[in-house]
Amino acid sequence: MARKKKSVNASILEQSARKTAKERLKQFWEVFEKEDDVLIIINADPDALACALTIKRLLRYRTKNTTIAHPNEIRRLNNVAMVERLKIPLERLKNVKTGNYTKLVLVDSQPNHLPCFEKLHFNVIIDHHPVGGDWKAEYIDIRPDYGACSTMLVEYLRAASMKPSVALATALFYAIKVDTQDFEKKGGLADGISFRYLFSIANRNLVRKFELTDLRKSELKYFSLALDALKYSKRRYYTHVGRVRSPDVLVIIADFLNHVGEIDWVIVSGIHGEKLVVIFRCDGYRKSAGKLATRIFGSLGSAGGHKDSARAEVPLKKLEIEEKDFNTQTLKRLTMRHMKD
Repeated sequence: MARKKKSVNASILEQSARKTAKERLKQFWEVFEKEDDVLIIINADPDALACALTIKRLLRYRTKNTTIAHPNEIRRLNNVAMVERLKIPLERLKNVKTGNYTKLVLVDSQPNHLPCFEKLHFNVIIDHHPVGGDWKAEYIDIRPDYGACSTMLVEYLRAASMKPSVALATALFYAIKVDTQDFEKKGGLADGISFRYLFSIANRNLVRKFELTDLRKSELKYFSLALDALKYSKRRYYTHVGRVRSPDVLVIIADFLNHVGEIDWVIVSGIHGEKLVVIFRCDGYRKSAGKLATRIFGSLGSAGGHKDSARAEVPLKKLEIEEKDFNTQTLKRLTMRHMKD
């Protein structure tokens, strides 16, 4: 029986797994020359931003110039705070002429992740997501068993005997926290080692500020509306906030109300665009927010989630209710008949 031929990247991953950190660093550096103009491309989020900054540091004295570019608009306030407070230099990819750069690096992503990436040839690909294709590049380091790509880049720094600045350590520390979800849902030994290394270097107060920055001043009014409309029944909180600028504020309100000890369920709704958005929270013990969301709204729109948190988005026309007629009492009536807990 003929042996199945391994894919290009399966072989690369096998070889990469056997390499030491110093061997990886050496092969990475060998891609670049002193006169190179390097473009580091990311789909901007905390992990990608931290990785791009690290690559910029690794190449500081080895190339002529490095630029970080991203195709996506950075909207989440946590990420905006990270960029602004750490003064991360960024360009929008649409404003950059990729042909002007001699080397392209893709980090915390792979070419199949976005159509605009597929059109480009990358000299270096570094990522921690599952392999999505047979990529051809001079240097590839893909390790899906890592919780954060930043963990990999910390290993590069340490192999190079480069102690990160406070700003860079803060970015990497925050990125590992975000991508491992504070080690609650993913992350391995390597992530823990890198996290511990950064612990005494990073500005953890600044990290806390990133984590807490998820509201605009103009959105504080929604808390007042939510509390004014709040109804309590059988250890459950219900509130309808009305029209909101962003559904994210509903999540923040639901998480806030979920801090109340005597409450088993929190259900918060609001109108965004032409949809009713409903956020569910519970303790996940003998309850499932995801199943409840699906029972109530699954036949009308998108609904689902985890045992302790869920979300539903339903076109208003499907509910046959006018926006002005929807209130907390309507939300309570819609949900109560489906609740078993």
